[in-house]
Amino acid sequence: MEFKVPEMSCGHCTSAIEKAVKGSDETATLTCNLEARTVSVQSSLSGETLASLIKGAGYENEIVAA
Repeated sequence: MEFKVPEMSCGHCTSAIEKAVKGSDETATLTCNLEARTVSVQSSLSGETLASLIKGAGYENEIVAA
């Protein structure tokens, strides 16, 4: 799943997002692209759950690919 995260701009942002997702699914794999401001996630969690976790870390987001 891929998420557009417009306010993600640095390593601190990516760490916060990774910590939030891995707190609920420690086997999740994340790839953050700061230039494109996207996060790709491989997880057993639903897209809605992942979006909620990213938002809970302080980052508005939208699913751009499921």
